[in-house]
Amino acid sequence: MILNNDAEVMFSGAGFAYPDRQALQGVSIGLSKGTHTVLAGKNGSGKSTLLALAAGVLRPTQGSVATGSRPAFVIQLPRTPRDLPCTVRQVVEMGRWPHRRGLLPLLAGDRRAVNAAMERMGIADLAGRQLQELSGGQRQRALIAQGLAQEAAILVLDEPTAGLDSAAHLLVRAAVEQELRRGVTVLESSHDPQDIGRADRVVVLDGGRVAADTATACGPARLLAPRRVPRPGTPGTSAGRNPRLKE
Repeated sequence: MILNNDAEVMFSGAGFAYPDRQALQGVSIGLSKGTHTVLAGKNGSGKSTLLALAAGVLRPTQGSVATGSRPAFVIQLPRTPRDLPCTVRQVVEMGRWPHRRGLLPLLAGDRRAVNAAMERMGIADLAGRQLQELSGGQRQRALIAQGLAQEAAILVLDEPTAGLDSAAHLLVRAAVEQELRRGVTVLESSHDPQDIGRADRVVVLDGGRVAADTATACGPARLLAPRRVPRPGTPGTSAGRNPRLKE
């Protein structure tokens, strides 16, 4: 499948079936560069499966999924082994592996990206700690820092703020806003009304199908242009409010 000049991610009639169930069916949505899309819907509606298709972790069993480049994928904390024998720094450094040449050591630019990602997530002081020693919230921030360190053009996040305290939640939202400002395409899932309200676009899944879409009204795959309205918290915009959704 060939992307046009505006598309960064495109689902065309995409579906996925696990051995025991059909998880997604007939999903046709296109995401243009620099936009922020949130997937909403109850547990089991297909959000995580759709994110895994976007990230290339799963291949569609029906239709197709195309991306303009390799995404950075931040999975949910419960999906990671708690006893992973790595320090926080080593976990974040994994985000630079796509940039390495074979088994050569990380370069100075890689180390700068890792340090910056840890600073953004407020975990620089935990760099030498074992991942298994950390709280759930700290481990979640380490995984998000890994995604940020990759410096990808597409960032895929599976419920990144679930279980975080308010301070950590703000760090994640600030990091996402920074990524959007540098032109990254962000696709995330969330149950949090404030997180959902920050998005350019909200796609609601139900039973593995698109039940509502603020951009396409469930029609054929189309593209959503980057928004031209101020982001939440800037003059003229109410914090946490999606300008495309009616009150």
